[in-house]
Amino acid sequence: MSELTLLILRIGFLIALWVFVFFVVYAVRSDLFGQRVRKMPVAAPPAVAPDARAFLTSAQPRIAPPVSSVETAPADGTPLKLVITSGALEGQELPLQGDVITIGRSPDSSLVIQDDYTSTHHARLETRGGSWLLRDLDSTNGTTLAGARVTSPVPIPLNTPIVVGSMTFEVRR
Repeated sequence: MSELTLLILRIGFLIALWVFVFFVVYAVRSDLFGQRVRKMPVAAPPAVAPDARAFLTSAQPRIAPPVSSVETAPADGTPLKLVITSGALEGQELPLQGDVITIGRSPDSSLVIQDDYTSTHHARLETRGGSWLLRDLDSTNGTTLAGARVTSPVPIPLNTPIVVGSMTFEVRR
């Protein structure tokens, strides 16, 4: 082989080796520090009291939520509550007050979940058009509503399980 061919092969091998090293370092960094999650702007601060924060701990399958004609959770002032149905704080209730309830590992979330499968800013409950909507904030492991993965803001039917990490909760009257 000519010297030019050997030089090109050496350079190609070094480039491939550095690309491999880059991907290994990126994977290790992601495992140690987590993925960067963009924080969505919030129009108003959450109205849930700090003492109502929950510390919990998982992941569920990823699918799109079904559209149903079930009664959705109204945001017209009707007193509603978020009831934790499984997890470390099973049975506890949080009042749904204000326009936005944030869920995630971040200490500034309205509902804090200490779980490896929950993103820093995982999901958000928000009012729009007179009803409560569930929005996944591009979380790694997803948010499920009635067993289906949430891919866009969807209305929350009353008494329907919502899963974030290993915590399951429902919106009830």
